[in-house]
Amino acid sequence: FPLKSVTESFATTIHGLKAGHLTDRIIQRSKRMILDTLGAGFLGTSTEVFHKASQYSKIYSSNITSTVWGRPDIRLPPTYAAFVNGVAIHSMDFDDTWHPATHPSGAVLPVLTALAEALPRSPKFSGLDMLLAFNVGIEVQGRLLHFAKEANDIPKRFHPPSVVGTLGSAAAASKFLGLSSTKCQEALAIAVSHAGAPMANAATQTKPLHIGNAAKHGIEAAFLAMLGLQGNKQVLDLEAGFGAFYANYSPKVLPNLDSYSWLLDQQDVAFKHFPAHLSTHWVADAAASVRKNLVAETALLPIDYIKRIVLRIPNVQYVNRPFPDSEHEARHSFQYVACAMLLDAGITVASFHECQINRPQVRELLSKVELEYPPDNLPSFNTLYCEISVTFKDGATFTHRSDTFYGHWRKPLSQEDLEEKFRANASKMLSCDMVESLIKTVKNLEDLEDCSVLTTLLKGPSPPEVASNSSAYNNSITNLS
Repeated sequence: FPLKSVTESFATTIHGLKAGHLTDRIIQRSKRMILDTLGAGFLGTSTEVFHKASQYSKIYSSNITSTVWGRPDIRLPPTYAAFVNGVAIHSMDFDDTWHPATHPSGAVLPVLTALAEALPRSPKFSGLDMLLAFNVGIEVQGRLLHFAKEANDIPKRFHPPSVVGTLGSAAAASKFLGLSSTKCQEALAIAVSHAGAPMANAATQTKPLHIGNAAKHGIEAAFLAMLGLQGNKQVLDLEAGFGAFYANYSPKVLPNLDSYSWLLDQQDVAFKHFPAHLSTHWVADAAASVRKNLVAETALLPIDYIKRIVLRIPNVQYVNRPFPDSEHEARHSFQYVACAMLLDAGITVASFHECQINRPQVRELLSKVELEYPPDNLPSFNTLYCEISVTFKDGATFTHRSDTFYGHWRKPLSQEDLEEKFRANASKMLSCDMVESLIKTVKNLEDLEDCSVLTTLLKGPSPPEVASNSSAYNNSITNLS
């Protein structure tokens, strides 16, 4: 198709992609993303930031409502259900990560589950409808980040999901609702006016709102476009719009629909082992290897004999937090993750509780950490590495370098381990039977004739059942490392 403008090209692609464009690899990879995102969302309902977001959202009411995952006692208008579920997904920084850097799924999946439940139609929304809209939302984010060199600079100022996630959310909603190409273009224009949140709010309770807002604003953009609201049809082209990012685009960025090539087909996402910034997973991997050379698996680390710990990492300042004071700062601290792994031989959800962060032995070990920034260690999830050296007072030094970790796209998490992660996370709110039913439903999502089968499971059990599941969750979550 002829490329008349960046904005029109995106809208044409959003409208034109069909289920027949989905490859088997795309379907399989996106189902893994969906399962992992649901698990992060269920686990996130236990957090303080989720509680605050859900309490705030309860002031809104509507005759049309959607489920808050795992919370049958809370129903909200679809925009606010998407908001709260998006916040839950990112509340522990446990959701998937892509390259160039963004969290692609959290801004999109809550939109589709909210719409599938709130807007019944004939015929019903199918699992294939959901997979197509989900992948359109993911694809738009990837294309936006790949579009031009200037677009790669987004993370220098903005948290990427707040920019590309908002537009991806609008794209997914537009596709799911069957908007025309013109309406898709209007939805993108409206979404741009909601896009952008500063990186300064990383490592705070506000950061999860970026994902929730992206989901919420995407639905709003699609609804307003349906109602005829208009925006600038060249919003991605003009310098006064997002043209600063996308003016120098390449026609190859949006392939011909006759032979469409999905970015997710070429580049998988990374799945996390523990709830923290992705770059800390290299640190944890290197620290775990060094620890094995220092002490037996269950032995205590001889802190008093350690003179210095050197981390050779990329220069990413918002993950440089020498003495984190909160769980959110600890999730964004190279230093804390290294020390916690050295001390405990594993990182779990509980590792980021304040009582763990403030342990005297942790603070003592943190005081011995030094950072070095090798010039070849660039801040890219595709190329970065971590090298850790632990030096004892007698001069002995133990060093290990991690170039990747299990769960990175170069070393993908097995389906078995992905499902175990989901079980550990989802069992916080769901019975074992419901957890297994969700795994089975997502595994066969492309064959699902009615998405209500999925959204019904997302409601979770009755409140008394939730309480009885707490002990099972506490036991299972300790097995994650």
